[in-house]
Amino acid sequence: MIDKTFESMERAVADIHDGATIMIGGFGNAGMPAALIDALIEQGARELTIVNNNAGNGDTGLAALLAAGRVRKIICSFPRQADSQHFDALYRAGKIELELTPQGNLAERIRAAGAGIGGFFTPTGYGTLLAAGKETREINGRMYVLESPIHADFALIKALHGDRWGNLVYRKTARNFGPIMAMAAKITVAQVQRVVALGELDPEAIVTPGIFVQRVVQEAV
Repeated sequence: MIDKTFESMERAVADIHDGATIMIGGFGNAGMPAALIDALIEQGARELTIVNNNAGNGDTGLAALLAAGRVRKIICSFPRQADSQHFDALYRAGKIELELTPQGNLAERIRAAGAGIGGFFTPTGYGTLLAAGKETREINGRMYVLESPIHADFALIKALHGDRWGNLVYRKTARNFGPIMAMAAKITVAQVQRVVALGELDPEAIVTPGIFVQRVVQEAV
């Protein structure tokens, strides 16, 4: 019997190792798997490379992971905002490395990893510092930059409901990066509001099929 459910957030992240590359879903706080991040902080893995849309908000979730000194590098498109004080302090002190990637490029680099694409050419970033050291090519009279896929050891994502096979549905825009991150990681851990019985999810509503999910853990009630 296939059963991918885990009884606790702590057990679901227990094998994340030092130096791992971890994709964390969310657009700001929308769709961010806060309970999984808290469990990761308690677990203690260090020297992590984090892939996320931004670099944390306030003092919780991803920002708390940064504040705990667990992140060596972050790959994101929007690192600075009014409440990104933990990233700001770390970056100014030279304690964290930033790989800045335009949001569309970030999404496509993650999607490319899941789709098995070795790289792609995009006009975004050409002629800027973001293209430094990258291959460029003229295609149909327009200049493009070669971008590489982003693979991850783990993806921590949040969904609305999931079943024991790992099939997932999302709530509105909380979906954001979750589906493509699930495809690009070796191990995907999904935090869900509720684990439902097999057959309860409408097949037409399933966004992430269970083949891309290895672990499902329900939030505490």
